Amino acid sequence: MLAQNVELLGTVYSNGNVENIHVFNKTSNQYTITNQRGEFKVVAKLNDTLQFSSIQHTLKEIIITPKILNLKSIVITLEEQVNELDEVLVGNVLTGDLLSDVKNVKGKPPINFFDVGIPGYKGKIATQSERRLAEAGEFKPIMLVGLIGGGLPLNPIINGISGRTKMLKNRVKLEQKEALMQSIKARLGTLFFDAFPLDDNLKNDFFYFCSDDPLFTQSCANKPDFEILNFLKEKYEAYLNNQAINAK
Repeated sequence: MLAQNVELLGTVYSNGNVENIHVFNKTSNQYTITNQRGEFKVVAKLNDTLQFSSIQHTLKEIIITPKILNLKSIVITLEEQVNELDEVLVGNVLTGDLLSDVKNVKGKPPINFFDVGIPGYKGKIATQSERRLAEAGEFKPIMLVGLIGGGLPLNPIINGISGRTKMLKNRVKLEQKEALMQSIKARLGTLFFDAFPLDDNLKNDFFYFCSDDPLFTQSCANKPDFEILNFLKEKYEAYLNNQAINAK
């Protein structure tokens, strides 16, 4: 039994969030992530090394022992990672004397639209391309009804005929794809390349290779890390094949 692969049921405990903690079997190059309760399943055998990592926690590794295999379970406690910054003094020192401190403070405080009773937008700020696309408008057949009252909007029609609306749509899609790719690279890049090594000078090229896949956005946008890692694994094999072909 000790020489065989065993599915272990595990639980991660921490004072912080225990969801989406990466569990990586460094020996077999298998990985998984924890659920909302910190639970996970992983296949391992005697002396395998499991690595637990997340942005919020200190990296931790354990070696599978006979006791763990016999119990078929594992419990891990992670410590929160605290990044201490050097003390920085910004601006003038306040003395406690209100009249004196008011005279020493420079600049104007930002206006809060709630303070002045003005409704404000709290959603995601649109990019320049998204704003231009909104300004360009999009032609819809119902707009032709405006011909009756002489109120036909010309901007969407002109931009549709000239191809500007289509161009702006493509630009917005490219920017969204780029942002998604950069986010995945920042969050999962280190974990992925621990399991699937690649030369440093090829890592960035690999992520652009992934983003060129027509199913990239569909496979990775708003998906759990586990599904994204599986998509990267499939593209990794295809990328290596392309590298081998180009090297010939």
